[in-house]
Amino acid sequence: MDELSAEALDYPFDERHIATAPAHPRDAARLMVVDRAAGTVEHAHVRDLARWVGAGDALVVNRSSVLRARLRTDTTEGLLLEPMPDGTWRMLLRRAKRFAAGDRLPLVGPHGPAGGDAIELVVRDAEAWRVRLVAGSQGGDAATVIERSGWTPLPPYILRSREDRNERGDDDADRAEYETVYADAARRGSVAAPTAGLHFTEGLLAALDARGVRRAEVILHVGAGTFRPVDAATLSAHPMHTEHFEVPPATAAMLAGRPRPRIVAVGTTTVRALESLPEPVPAGGAGGETSILIAPGHRFRNVDAMLTNFHLPRSTLLALVGAFTGLDRLKGLYALAQREGYRFYSFGDAMLVL
Repeated sequence: MDELSAEALDYPFDERHIATAPAHPRDAARLMVVDRAAGTVEHAHVRDLARWVGAGDALVVNRSSVLRARLRTDTTEGLLLEPMPDGTWRMLLRRAKRFAAGDRLPLVGPHGPAGGDAIELVVRDAEAWRVRLVAGSQGGDAATVIERSGWTPLPPYILRSREDRNERGDDDADRAEYETVYADAARRGSVAAPTAGLHFTEGLLAALDARGVRRAEVILHVGAGTFRPVDAATLSAHPMHTEHFEVPPATAAMLAGRPRPRIVAVGTTTVRALESLPEPVPAGGAGGETSILIAPGHRFRNVDAMLTNFHLPRSTLLALVGAFTGLDRLKGLYALAQREGYRFYSFGDAMLVL
């Protein structure tokens, strides 16, 4: 991977293009279709996806489900990061220095005080607190407390944009909208949604099925590091976060088989899972922890086309898509998207790169 400066991941951006809510219906979002070989750009909608994806193609989706990972109290709020073997959780906490080990902070859920649900602070490391989730009068385990008293972990830029625009959020609506229609509730481990998948509806999936599109799945639990900007001088100096991924046997066997279908990866999370596989792909599947950093110069082995959203400047996600399209070309496409009024980021519009 060639050395890449952080400045190379910048692009001019007008924050009026930040989407604070998804399109309704989901597949009404706009779609920029980029054909790398032909050098063409078309403008359509996600509902038109079957014009470009059909028989002989395999749509690979990330079925990870989103944790209600944002927790609030009367005095602070924070974001759950990951569970620990002893049953505690690592948690980023605002104003962390104000608190001490042993403090118990009652939670305030989306509908008010959470019936005694609380977090108990255990020990602090360099980055986060270890906390224990404590059930109140309604009982239940840690997962129950999170589901009952947690808030949807919308990205901070959406919350800021809503505040700037005097828009009121509704966490019940956010819970429904910040989750893919194919998410597996039993695999609830992401602290951010795999957002390219948010554009799909049951009707669109049925239309693709009717076209003969195969569907395959992976799991990659999205970590909070996905929001961390590249602050280092170079991309290679950026401390890439680690995420858990699984590629099940059926998906791996499809990738290892010959002839292989054209692989259309839905989202950068799916790309990271597929590109984290060893070579040759083990037909029995694989998984574990990945901290893969995909940037210009990367040789894509398991992805032929990509559906993705429009990403933040100075992000590893922008570097990943730039590796697929060419970074200079990608920044030109982002300038075009702004001129054409596309909506950006997690609730925004989409790009299909062929």
